[in-house]
Amino acid sequence: MLARGDKLLVATHNRGKLEEIADLLAPFGVSVVGAGELGLPEPEETETTFVGNARLKAHAAAKASGLVALADDSGLAVDALGAAPGVFTADWATVAGGRDFAVGMQRVWRELEAAGAPEPRRAQFCCTLVLAAPGGEDLVFEGKSHGRLVWPGRGAQGHGFDPIFMPDGYSQTFGEMDRWEKNRLSHRADAFARLVAACFP
Repeated sequence: MLARGDKLLVATHNRGKLEEIADLLAPFGVSVVGAGELGLPEPEETETTFVGNARLKAHAAAKASGLVALADDSGLAVDALGAAPGVFTADWATVAGGRDFAVGMQRVWRELEAAGAPEPRRAQFCCTLVLAAPGGEDLVFEGKSHGRLVWPGRGAQGHGFDPIFMPDGYSQTFGEMDRWEKNRLSHRADAFARLVAACFP
């Protein structure tokens, strides 16, 4: 579905995410264009699973553009909260006028405290990638980064809930790590490794 030298539409309006994906695919000669550059709207994420939302976005982009399209959905799953916020991770950070991830991180910690969750407070960042062709077929790749949550948050790198997430085997949070090191360890990198193994053996 995706071969060396192809053009790939990434179903995102997020410049940072587009740059990260372009960097991951550069060794395979794949050129990347974002949905924003083509003026494609962002469909409403109405599904209740990562794969459902990623599939919705990928197929909408592929159908609208005639290109193979890649979409992802990702979030933080906290063990002691029954894998919440999960697919609703961004919603936990939604405030009037946009998103404030400090609010989302505070809510996670507040709910852990209310639940009396013991240390270490285990969590995973989860990423599901869906690669969709204009004809309707798709491939699904899932990745995870395992770690624990810390409070207060540390570091101003990364984005989202990165300052409270410390990956296993490291003493820095994602928020403290150099961007490229974090990208190498991330849930998205894990999912991409599976995509690369399938598409560029």
